Amino acid sequence: MKIIECVPNFSEGRDRKKIAAIAHVFKSFSGVRLADFSSDADHNRSVFTFLGKPEDVLEAALAACGKAVKLIDMREQAGVHPRLGAVDVVPFIPLGKAKMKDAVDLAHTFGRQLYERFGVPVYFYGHAAMVSGRKELADVRHGGYEALQSKMINPEDAPDIGNPEFNARAGATVVGAREPLVAFNIDLNSNDLRLVRNIASQIREKNGGLKHVRAIGVILKNRGVAQVSINLTNCKETPFKVIYDQVAQLAAKRGVQILESELIGLMPKCAFAGTNPDYLKIKDFDKNRLLETHLKILED
Repeated sequence: MKIIECVPNFSEGRDRKKIAAIAHVFKSFSGVRLADFSSDADHNRSVFTFLGKPEDVLEAALAACGKAVKLIDMREQAGVHPRLGAVDVVPFIPLGKAKMKDAVDLAHTFGRQLYERFGVPVYFYGHAAMVSGRKELADVRHGGYEALQSKMINPEDAPDIGNPEFNARAGATVVGAREPLVAFNIDLNSNDLRLVRNIASQIREKNGGLKHVRAIGVILKNRGVAQVSINLTNCKETPFKVIYDQVAQLAAKRGVQILESELIGLMPKCAFAGTNPDYLKIKDFDKNRLLETHLKILED
């Protein structure tokens, strides 16, 4: 069976009514399985993970994103996480018998329909990128929402879908196709922003650190702790333990320890090679966080 995983990220992590309204849309589609969703007030962001057949995933994604566009006003939004719009990023991931081409085709269809239905300009990234310099999400999102209006004036930075007109309320959406990605955050017993940014800089691949690691350092004001916020694009080659141990070592040099870690969305079993959730101090972990658990249910 062809199965597509979709992980839309919305720029709202504080208003529980708005988050619940978006979640309700996903739950109203019987053809998809809402596997996980989480929200964070400091990041001011909610991440939903759902799976299903390509045609069902398309309709559920459009409906939920349409609801988010109506509810979220970027002129009032602020948080520590980089973002470009109310519906910030919508990646499609091929699973089961689905191929990357299936995910790319779905991403392109979704992007066109998102603009046609809701007037949100779209940039494509990852395997769905139409411009060579837009493979990496960070490159597409550079400057964030605040720089979007001036950015869109430049023909080289115009969206792939839609007129290059600034939509102040919705911003723009980045749509892509990619392999499974793991969002892994590590919290330290410190509120030193310089330290956590330095650690993030040392571990990310772009700076010569760990392969397949994207990382930023932020302060979670509500909890008063520093966080290394990580995206891992290939957990087979770089499992959690490698990242965790290096962060622990770098933090220890400053007399700082790891408080706990958290996972956003689902992850493959291979991410835990050589370790376990207890060693990684992962909070609220159970087997429903494993991608294989939901794949088995859909395929049975």
